Amino acid sequence: MLETDFMFDFYIPTHLLFGAGKIHTLHKCEMPGTKALIVITNGKSTIRNGYLDTVKKELDMTGCSYTVFDGVYANPVTRNIQEGAESAKENGCDFVIGLGGGSAIDACKAIALMATNPGNVWDYIQMGSGGKQKVQRKPLPVIAVTTTAGTGTEADSAFVVTNEETKEKIGFYHSDLFPVISVADAEMMVTVPPKFTAYQGFDALFHSIEGYICNKPNIFCDMLIETVIQNVAENLPIAVADGANLTARERVALGNTLSGFQMSTGNLTAEHSLEHAMSAFHEELPHGAGLVMISIAYYHHLTQVPELQERFIKMAKLMGKGDADKAEDFIDTLQQLIEACGIGDLKMSQYGISPDEFPKFVKNARSTMGAKFENEYLELTDKDCIKIYQESYH
Repeated sequence: MLETDFMFDFYIPTHLLFGAGKIHTLHKCEMPGTKALIVITNGKSTIRNGYLDTVKKELDMTGCSYTVFDGVYANPVTRNIQEGAESAKENGCDFVIGLGGGSAIDACKAIALMATNPGNVWDYIQMGSGGKQKVQRKPLPVIAVTTTAGTGTEADSAFVVTNEETKEKIGFYHSDLFPVISVADAEMMVTVPPKFTAYQGFDALFHSIEGYICNKPNIFCDMLIETVIQNVAENLPIAVADGANLTARERVALGNTLSGFQMSTGNLTAEHSLEHAMSAFHEELPHGAGLVMISIAYYHHLTQVPELQERFIKMAKLMGKGDADKAEDFIDTLQQLIEACGIGDLKMSQYGISPDEFPKFVKNARSTMGAKFENEYLELTDKDCIKIYQESYH
């Protein structure tokens, strides 16, 4: 069979409510059950900003009952998932709502899985020290209400969880974990602080850029990705500078959700593997911040790949450099965007990372997310990976 970049698989069975104010239409949707477990993080912003009350009000109008589980960390760990699953079972919940950023929604999906399946969530992880077991029972239905624009998890079937004991941060995919309903409402994103707006926006951007420079491109993902790059590059600095700018927030949110679609139909590369290793050992490191730290060195390493020259030039043009004519122009525009978002001073050392950890990061990246390395045009050796970390270190 001849494979071309016109071939792709598309399966995203999610009812998406996108746009400012769309949260107030959730009650018009058919609920997938009668009692919800609402999953939020152990921070206070979801409650303080009134988002939890808003979701409760929508559920009240549907006649559904609910209980709240607020035990999720900023980087979900296996213990959070087991506790949430027990709460769902003890309270007789028949669907789960993830309310918040990627952490809350990822945890929601994992809880939905473990509320119906035996054992520990790590039993089902397919990489690293995971048990590699098959899912035995259909997970509970999931509804995702995102209050950030970064992970795209409202539009994919994956979650990421950290094993605290082994320091492994690994993703898990299952088609039954696509949300039944997702809400991406920019009005619920205006309270995200500037630096986290930036970190999350770059996470969404890199989800798409990685799909654009992977060795398995397809025309559908290209269409999504080019829209993402242009919208995020134009609007992220505005959203960082003025969080109340609803137009900018909405355009970044669009980029985030479309990046979720890209991850459901395309691929990520080793940039994500390399960062997951960093934040697995340093849980206080925001994923998007870690990606920004290594991005210049990582992409610079790939600018000499012949197959990627035109793609780097096209991305530079989409990011505002209309006269781009060489791959290195992308590096310049990326650095300018990082500076424009006020995060050019990010340092690994701020999060306790030291150069002597780089070899274990590389080992961790390969063992936990080694499949992403197979999506590279250019083979990344261990020496290459350590060099990327070294060039990124400050």
